[in-house]
Amino acid sequence: MAAASVVDAHMDAVQRRLMFDDECILVDENDHVVGHDSKYNCHLMEKIDTGKSLHRAFSVFLFNSKHELLLQQRSSTKVTFPLVWTNTCCSHPLYRESELIEQDALGVRNAAQRKLLDELGIPAEDVPVDEFIPLGRMLYKAPSDGKWGEHELDYLLFIIKDVKLQPNADEVADVKYVNRLELKELCEKADAGEEGLKLSPWFRLVVDNFLYKWWDHVAEGSLKDIADMNTIHRLV
Repeated sequence: MAAASVVDAHMDAVQRRLMFDDECILVDENDHVVGHDSKYNCHLMEKIDTGKSLHRAFSVFLFNSKHELLLQQRSSTKVTFPLVWTNTCCSHPLYRESELIEQDALGVRNAAQRKLLDELGIPAEDVPVDEFIPLGRMLYKAPSDGKWGEHELDYLLFIIKDVKLQPNADEVADVKYVNRLELKELCEKADAGEEGLKLSPWFRLVVDNFLYKWWDHVAEGSLKDIADMNTIHRLV
């Protein structure tokens, strides 16, 4: 850690603390826990390229009662993918008892509730753990800036709630709700490179492979009917 302290002295203090204090859950490609490592090590491309940094993650897709999806723009101080637009919340369950619970993805749902408070100021009572619907899992890998990247087994969690927001500036630069048409327009702008707009690679994978067909079930109230937690979608 001493060497890393010198190399990354420019890193934002909050992000730095999270990088070294948070212990991610290492898994194999079948989502079996094989150990743990720091968030810092898990996101170094040199470690990712060894194939030993695959870790569990989650992506929350929160819809309001008008069935609009809440997006966030990651803060400028984020180590990976700063200032990109993405789904409501993306993070990691940590290597701790409450977030290692496998049954019904309870550990991941506990982590999602924790991070929605940390990042967006959403009170726990607004997003009860039992109202997150795990729809599926995907495996993906994505470089960020050469030094940093992602290699995650990502749980996709949907929830429909009207919530109170108080974004944490250390984590989030901006937020907005979008309907389907507005999301399509956002993707078109990102593809065209307009306004410097960028989308996170994991969010774009979900958009291109799952989101629009799943959105129909948001409106119909039938998300549980399409949940498939047995399959791991390998999008690498």
